[in-house]
Order: sequence, then structure tokens, then C-alpha cells
Amino acid sequence: MKLDRYDLKILSILSRDGRITKSRLAESINLSVSPCWERVRRLEKAGIIEGYSAQINARVLVPKTPVWVQIELKQHNAESFQRFEKLVQDTAAVTECVAVGGGVDYLIKVESESIDAYQRLIDAWLTSDIGIERYFTYIVTKTVKRPSPGFDGDAMAF
Repeated sequence: MKLDRYDLKILSILSRDGRITKSRLAESINLSVSPCWERVRRLEKAGIIEGYSAQINARVLVPKTPVWVQIELKQHNAESFQRFEKLVQDTAAVTECVAVGGGVDYLIKVESESIDAYQRLIDAWLTSDIGIERYFTYIVTKTVKRPSPGFDGDAMAF
């Protein structure tokens, strides 16, 4: 499906404000309501727009302590990576994990009830046979920028 500038603007606006009215959306992209809404329906039918949702601030409901951790494994083979990645997938407190190059193997974000709870998690990992060689803990003192769920049409290369 070929997207034009109107489609990209629609995606950008809806990704930031899924509750925008049909008329405000149309006004924002300089189209009348009917053609604008036909485009939205076409984007939905094509599966580009999968749905609409609310962003829930879980930190208000259940305060968590965010901790970033660098992990270096003892062995660097497929089995070791798979074993560690399965552990991460199965650990609810791990909210993000990326494999990286440059001296460490993984960066993970743990969101736990407290620093003590975080340390108990790490201690359990260290006493298990998961293969952690070394880890470095970084306690978050301030969040400067959060990822936004928005779509940036300008960032797309066609």
C-alpha cells in the first residue's frame, strides 16, 4: 500500500491522540471530513492502524524503582545467550532488554518494588546457573525523556 503525505500525517496525529474527533483530524491535515475518514478506514483495513488504546501510567498505580543493568555473560555461545534471554522473558520485573556490542552483552531495565527487591532478583540470578560473569547496576535518579508511542512519518524512508 502506497502512503502519501496525508496518510503519514493521519498516522502521526492518531498515534499521539487516538481520541481526536473526525473533524479536528480532517482540519489538522487540510481535508474535508469524508475523505479524511475514508483514509483512516483504508489504513485500518490495511492493518496499518491496528487499534486505539489509552496509555496507563502504571507508576501511579504501583510505584516501581527503575534500575538499568549491564550484564556480561561468562560464555559467548548460542546456548548461553538463549538461556539468559529465556530468563529475561520469564522475569516480569524486566521491562526492557537489548543485546548490545561494545564490552557488555545486554542492557536490561528492571522495575521492582524497591532496591532490596532488585538486589534479591540479581542475587537469585547470580546463584543460579544462568552464567552471569559480571553486572553493573545503575539506579535511575531522574527520567529525562520517556519513549513516546507516537509515529514520526518524517522518519520513514520510502
